[in-house]
Amino acid sequence: MAHSKEDILAGLADLVNEETGISTDQVELGKSFTDDLDIDSISMMTIVVNAEEKFDVKIPDDEVKNLQTVQDAVDFIASNQ
Repeated sequence: MAHSKEDILAGLADLVNEETGISTDQVELGKSFTDDLDIDSISMMTIVVNAEEKFDVKIPDDEVKNLQTVQDAVDFIASNQ
């Protein structure tokens, strides 16, 4: 089942919150995972693995480095589900 971009954003916000404790309302499309949300690479990998399960997508390791912002992640998941 395809998820809307709004659903993906909400789901990612939940995953980020579970992994880092960052409030879900801080996870916005224009924010950078590392610069704005201060998510380290280990937490990012956990979020990626959980996102793969939640949205039934495969995010290749070499693609993760391209997911700089929340928007990048939402767009990638939306186009690969």
